[in-house]
Amino acid sequence: MRRKKSSAGLLVLALLVMIVLGLVYLYNSKMFERNLPRVDLESEIFSNLKRPLKVQISDDSGVKFIRATLSDGKNSILLVKKVILPAQKELFVDIKFPRNGFVANKKIFELSLEVVDASKWNFFSGNKVVKKAVIKVDTKKPELYSVNNSYKIIKGGVGAVVFKASDENLKELYIDTNFGKKFYPTPFYKDGYYISLLAWPRKEKKFKATIVAIDKAGNITKTKVRFYQKLKRYKKSVINLKDRFLDGKISELVEENGNENEKNLDRLKKFKFVNETLRDKNEEIIEKYASKVPTKMISQFYLKPFYPLKNSAAVASFGDHRFYKYKGELVSESYHLGLDLASVKHANIVSSNSGEVVYAKYNGIYGNNIIISHGLGVYSLYGHCSSMQVDENEMIKAKQVIGKTGMTGLALGDHLHFGMLVQGVEVRPEEWMDKNWMRDNIFDVIRSAKKIIDRK
Repeated sequence: MRRKKSSAGLLVLALLVMIVLGLVYLYNSKMFERNLPRVDLESEIFSNLKRPLKVQISDDSGVKFIRATLSDGKNSILLVKKVILPAQKELFVDIKFPRNGFVANKKIFELSLEVVDASKWNFFSGNKVVKKAVIKVDTKKPELYSVNNSYKIIKGGVGAVVFKASDENLKELYIDTNFGKKFYPTPFYKDGYYISLLAWPRKEKKFKATIVAIDKAGNITKTKVRFYQKLKRYKKSVINLKDRFLDGKISELVEENGNENEKNLDRLKKFKFVNETLRDKNEEIIEKYASKVPTKMISQFYLKPFYPLKNSAAVASFGDHRFYKYKGELVSESYHLGLDLASVKHANIVSSNSGEVVYAKYNGIYGNNIIISHGLGVYSLYGHCSSMQVDENEMIKAKQVIGKTGMTGLALGDHLHFGMLVQGVEVRPEEWMDKNWMRDNIFDVIRSAKKIIDRK
């Protein structure tokens, strides 16, 4: 009898252990996961009710049920009710607002979004989460109009525009272009007014600029910036490559800037690496450091004409389209996006205007390279320096010596590569060396805009 009782007890114990282990297994299995579904829904949303609200939902075991309702405080309307088979671990749901009278003349609603997952937790009913958001209705488009702008813009050059943009829920404001570049404005003079300089890149055949204002509800207003556009013919040059140059300066640049594979290339491929790959990399660095725009309101902007090198002569012009040939065959091409100035060896380079040094490093084909911010997205650039006498983040004064000319980088003789940029776009330095151009196209535009604003 004792043996039978002992055997029965062991059997019961074994069954209990198996049941406990089974429960532990089930408790820790993915089928019974206990994590709530994740719903990417902000607590406050602005909407014009025209565009669907896109909501991202995810869950470890998969989403199996969604229900969305909209309430005005008294009544509710069902927007979405969906059973998802098979359950999905991640999905996007478009919640469309009704077109009927339920939303007419009402400014605030509450959106309730219920999501249930495919877990067997909660007695096989799954994990449920309910997220709520206040929907603030805004159907009014931002106010947007041009106050004043430069009369013309020249290919490779710059124009200015002052405009008003106002909306209590303004989200984005920029000037779009036909070549993909967005220019960003700076608050100007009084609340709701903005100013921006725009650049027409040398490589682009056409120039179109449109001011775009978007509010938090997705309402969009656009207005064109109307410049008289003047084309300009730029020089085209054919440069015959010599072995001495390829085996000298080009090989040196590859040794300094290339990896092991690039160092083992033949002389023509080395040149293509320097003139194309390395050039692109260096110009990306310049664009990065010369793209920032002030976000604090300004009331005035003024610069003196730039004369960085005393008693100098121009030895290469801006915009020159260069074609490189070797033994009569075209090898590569590039655009010269600066003005080369030369005087004497290791001549002093002077900053004509005060500003902040944003870059002072060696930069490939530009050699020792200095970039200075002068405000409103305007930057001056100095390349091939033999020495740099300023540090990054240093505030410099007008007429301060910032370095000396040299032949670092892709330079065969001692000179200064002088450039001007607007929001990262290389532009004609000649314009910024001309006091009459600066007055007519920048300063007078600002002066007239302030008068117009004061009359409103």
